[in-house]
Amino acid sequence: MAPSLLQRKKKMEKNIKKELHRYFSQFLTKKRQEKIKKNLPKRTRHVAVALEDLYQSGNTSAILRTADALGVQDVHCIEGRNQFDVNNGISLGSAKWLTVDRYRTENNQTNNATQECIESLKNQGYKVVATSPHAVKPLSSLPIEDKTVFLFGTEDQGLTEQAIDLADDSVEIPMYGFVESFNVSVSVALCLYDFTTRLRSSSVAWQLTEEEQLELEIDWMRNSVENADAIERRFFEEMVK
Repeated sequence: MAPSLLQRKKKMEKNIKKELHRYFSQFLTKKRQEKIKKNLPKRTRHVAVALEDLYQSGNTSAILRTADALGVQDVHCIEGRNQFDVNNGISLGSAKWLTVDRYRTENNQTNNATQECIESLKNQGYKVVATSPHAVKPLSSLPIEDKTVFLFGTEDQGLTEQAIDLADDSVEIPMYGFVESFNVSVSVALCLYDFTTRLRSSSVAWQLTEEEQLELEIDWMRNSVENADAIERRFFEEMVK
């Protein structure tokens, strides 16, 4: 998704963002504004998802849908051999309510993209947790106090060795049958549900900051109207008159 005019003006003063928010409000129905206001306080960046080179659009789309449904705002996509693809019939348009960051290096060098993604997440203060059926720590024992990103690998091979080596920790989802692993989209759903359920019943400050909520609300407004770029452009043109 191309960055909005607002994203290109990250250093914009808060009062200008508020004016842009008011400007966009006139183009939204009351029902959509109420829906945005209802969902915004439930959003979190305390937990996120990183996907390494998934190739089935059905899985990526289901993961986006799960992240949106559980209020997890950020999905990070590592593209090596495979390009991140979304099936709107499965995702039900959830991508436009999420912040999807993509990492891809030239010549399909998957490992370089993996390193770039993980280093970026660590620089943002995240603890990177690999998911693996061979890990010794169960999902339920993972502390929720740290900002955490769950790292998932391809449908057939799982995570690369580099991803596992760069991760800060690893967890397994306990299984009691004959199969060795869950489908990746199911694994994401189980991890996020467990973590967010414990998080929302805790005293951890998992909510977005006031400024993050304002910026996200404007992005959601943009995605709710036609010709959003033209509307923003008109707003900034009127500002300089």
